[in-house]
Amino acid sequence: MPYAKLTIDLPSAVWIGEVSRAFPSTTFRVLSAVPSGDAGFGLLGIESEGMPAVLDALEDRSGISSLALMQRTDDTAIVQFETSEPLLLLSIQESGAPIELPLTIRDGEAVIELTASRDRLSEFGRQLEAFGMSYTLNRVYDTSESPDLLTDGQQELLVTAVEMGYYDTPRESTLTEVAEAADLAKSTASVTLHRAEERVVKEFVTERLDVALDEAPQAVS
Repeated sequence: MPYAKLTIDLPSAVWIGEVSRAFPSTTFRVLSAVPSGDAGFGLLGIESEGMPAVLDALEDRSGISSLALMQRTDDTAIVQFETSEPLLLLSIQESGAPIELPLTIRDGEAVIELTASRDRLSEFGRQLEAFGMSYTLNRVYDTSESPDLLTDGQQELLVTAVEMGYYDTPRESTLTEVAEAADLAKSTASVTLHRAEERVVKEFVTERLDVALDEAPQAVS
């Protein structure tokens, strides 16, 4: 089954494209999203040093039917939204391609990962173009092959953490320091490291189990 990673250039007709370009240093993450007819509903995570202005921009955007603040700190927030301009959601729905969440959006560009048949991947590309969205295919491989264990971002952050002594005993750096070195929010660094650690540990255990099974004496019938 093919896996693909794309960067989509969001047009101004897509509300999140307009808002993210107005605040290019802000990171938006679609945590959940459900298209329903001509509307769309979902949860949006936001990381920004100018949070009040970002929230005001979302409130004032004509494509947002309703907005509810679910969680808030100085530089992070989670909002529940309803939009009357769900062009990105509709393109996903029409193609039938399952998108891996969260979906990250920054400065008018959305990074999307999905695993689907080649027909559905092709249909997803056609639907994006039909809705006026251009895209760049960053990476594609067949999951039956042996892809890299970690994403580029996970690898980079994990290497940074190791180099800074985050995994030393005692630790030579804190999560906050690692996040700052990688130019990431602390919450993002924490989630990224956790996912990288999970994949590395599971891969290690799987390999050990395979070796144990291979070395185990076989029953004689």
